[in-house]
Amino acid sequence: MYLDGGTRAPARETPPDILALLGDHSTLARRTGLRIEQAGDAATLAAYHRLRREAFVREQGLFEGHDLDDRDDDPRTVVLVARDPAGSVAGGVRLGPAGDGPDIGWWTGGRLVVAPAARGTRHVGGGVGAALVRAACARAEAEGALRFEATVRAGAEAFFRRLGWARVRPAVVAGAPHVLMRHPIGRIAAQAAAAKSALGPLLAALPSGPARLGGPGFVGDDGAPVPGSDLVAACDAIVPSMVERDPEWAGWCSVLVNLNDLAAMGAAPAGLLDALAAPDAAHAARVIGGLSRAARAYGVPVLGGHTQLGVPAALSVTALGRTARPVPGGGGRPGYAVRLTADLGGGWRPGYRGRQWDSTTGRRTDELREMLGAVAAAGPAAAKDVSMAGIAGTLGMLAEAGGCGAVLDVAAVPRPAAASMGDWLTCFPGFGMLTADRPDAPAPPAGPAVSRVCGELTTGRGVSLRWPDGQVTEAVGGPVTGLGTA
Repeated sequence: MYLDGGTRAPARETPPDILALLGDHSTLARRTGLRIEQAGDAATLAAYHRLRREAFVREQGLFEGHDLDDRDDDPRTVVLVARDPAGSVAGGVRLGPAGDGPDIGWWTGGRLVVAPAARGTRHVGGGVGAALVRAACARAEAEGALRFEATVRAGAEAFFRRLGWARVRPAVVAGAPHVLMRHPIGRIAAQAAAAKSALGPLLAALPSGPARLGGPGFVGDDGAPVPGSDLVAACDAIVPSMVERDPEWAGWCSVLVNLNDLAAMGAAPAGLLDALAAPDAAHAARVIGGLSRAARAYGVPVLGGHTQLGVPAALSVTALGRTARPVPGGGGRPGYAVRLTADLGGGWRPGYRGRQWDSTTGRRTDELREMLGAVAAAGPAAAKDVSMAGIAGTLGMLAEAGGCGAVLDVAAVPRPAAASMGDWLTCFPGFGMLTADRPDAPAPPAGPAVSRVCGELTTGRGVSLRWPDGQVTEAVGGPVTGLGTA
């Protein structure tokens, strides 16, 4: 990303240009005098290219004739421009997926330029260049990027540092010294923290002893082996707001999440118990309808439960299963291969795009049961079903339980074509199992699900992402739950 030398550092205020990416162009223009938009017509692109030619060819002498390249011809490339109060193009920047292969969540920015007349102009939130950089960062993250970088002139490093970017390494572009900079993206860490970070402090108050949180080796697992038996019990509640606004889906998911919890421990489901609260009988009937359909689809009986009306909506389900050899979440060790087994069928649940992937409502009973039996059939050293912490956050939980760290090979993660990498690694999939075992362990038989080795457990802690160029970036810096080793 080349920076026009006249751009100043931003003021330390809330970046108003983000409003443009949310469609609030009028508010942005009133507050800043600028309007940032995606270049959508040939005339706007031509104005942006003229600014680039003036800056990088005539002024800086980095190129001869023009500075156009194959990135300009890539249909995935996004160009953002800033318009001044008169509507003229005052600057622009381009961004898009790195390389020519599939978009795996690695984006780069480039050709940042500010018109000569707009250089040094201050607005609320900073100058034109600062507004464009922040807008580019927001757009990359909105597109699911988990790594966003730019190669900038050496003299612009301080400017990018003030915008929160970090230096990666020196570089040379067109014979001139540059620096590769990286924008920090904390999406995975934030998701994991929001979903699981309170567990350790909260659960520390529970009684200690051999049965605590599942017993030795099973602390923090998806289900709890019942002492003195082959029973495994799992209990999950559905977020009350979801029970309120989407009762049928909440009922379905209450079965789904609990059976996945049993499956992660290698247990075959035996039955379900539900506890339902609803404002009236009609709302309760909708929840029960979804729950009943899921129970029939999975072939698991509802054994009983409790229903209360005239109260705010709430739902929790307990599932019982059986296995003589429960698989622990904390059985992984450094050097073990990490495998993701996931159902890539289906699509985003309407109303939950980027957050909940629905692959189960279109599956037959035999397909659902075959996926549920994958962990039991393979018998890995460790397993966890992907929870609301997402794939990367759940991997952090599995690693934490084994006293390890983990590295995830981004390009090897099985992923639906309709999901960006950022969404896929942080969403709740219909069926997703993370397992850890010796590198030569066979893949589990999982029916329609796709199973692929996509990382390994390491010494240390937290989760890192490994990219095709060998670069490693941090996804989760430390423990996810605070529960410690199992």
